[in-house]
Amino acid sequence: MKCPFCEPEEELLLYENSLIRILIDSYPANRGHLLVVPRRHVESWWELSGEEKAALLKGAEIAMKNLGEALNPDGFNIGINLGRAAGQTVPHIHLHVIPRWEGDSKNPRGGVRKAVLDLEDENLNLKERWERNRMNGDEIKRLKSLFSNI
Repeated sequence: MKCPFCEPEEELLLYENSLIRILIDSYPANRGHLLVVPRRHVESWWELSGEEKAALLKGAEIAMKNLGEALNPDGFNIGINLGRAAGQTVPHIHLHVIPRWEGDSKNPRGGVRKAVLDLEDENLNLKERWERNRMNGDEIKRLKSLFSNI
């Protein structure tokens, strides 16, 4: 199987350097949902070098800064699904940066802690929601221009 993070679609790639890539999530939990991935194909946190771990966190900071300028969210969720039992579906470690707005969820309290509860995810239960959560062309263009200035 071709890894979508090792060979990303050009339109999803916002930024890359020698250690990481920042990509638009194909199945966004919210508008502007981005992924920070190591360039090297690595499945688990334990396989990453210290330099790659630091680069992932720096990538999250870059993503939040540019999402803040482009989309003006009220907050962010950041998380990593480590292993299949934790919901990891692509066997290439990646960090999720998800912009949040007041009112985008009925009850956001608990944030990422809800990951361990057996609750329906109101943002991911239907293909239509993924499509609705995708950024429009102007938003993507604005975000790409911000990343090109790094």
